[in-house]
Amino acid sequence: MSGEESGGGRYSIRSVHRVCDILDHLQRHPDGVTLADMAEVLELPKSSVFRYLVTLEDRDYAVRDAEGLRFFPGPAFLQSDSRRLDLLVQRAHPHLVALRDEVGETVNLGVLDGSEVVYLDVVESERSVRLAARVGARDPIHSTALGKALTATREEHVAQRLLDATDMSPRTDRTIVDQRAYLRELERVRRQGYALDDGENENDGRCVAVALDGAGEAVAISVSAPAARFPRRMVEQMAERLRATAAEIARDATDLR
Repeated sequence: MSGEESGGGRYSIRSVHRVCDILDHLQRHPDGVTLADMAEVLELPKSSVFRYLVTLEDRDYAVRDAEGLRFFPGPAFLQSDSRRLDLLVQRAHPHLVALRDEVGETVNLGVLDGSEVVYLDVVESERSVRLAARVGARDPIHSTALGKALTATREEHVAQRLLDATDMSPRTDRTIVDQRAYLRELERVRRQGYALDDGENENDGRCVAVALDGAGEAVAISVSAPAARFPRRMVEQMAERLRATAAEIARDATDLR
């Protein structure tokens, strides 16, 4: 029995600790980790870590990229992620309502799911003419401000992988449909700290989005409105208000990380 014990107590099993360490490391690195990095952090031979990862891959707790060089959290994590997202929505909702009441336009909370954005919460404008998605709806990353803001948080090779998974079909005549142009757009998003959909997802619509930093999930918030009511000169001001709201939400969700 002593050979299986570890620092966790008399009945602690070393191999289970190692599996938990690997799972924890995968969840802390949604952009993926290499076998060498994982072995170095865990101070284990690469051959041993590889056997653990392949077993976790068989159980859907880990997945590999197309080249087989990086490991990512697998779909078996989705149940726990779903619970955490539910709590995040609860914490964020009052802030979204307050922002809607302040600016008078629809406010959205979205999460990155593969190469799509999923709307977790939508607080609609009370005006008769408005832009509003529905909760649970999906939009592509390449045509939406939420998609740009979320993809910009990823490293370039991960963003490239996400783009490879979508056909980048046009939603309007302003949609970015070229991968290189989209990657340049992501650089602009990183520099300015917000993303803009300028009639790219819906004709005559405009939307600005910022990603939440420190909320423990790849989520972002946005304000969307008819372009006639949301001129370009207001974009910077709206982005600043979104950043303030994002900071408030992240502060209230620090325990969910």
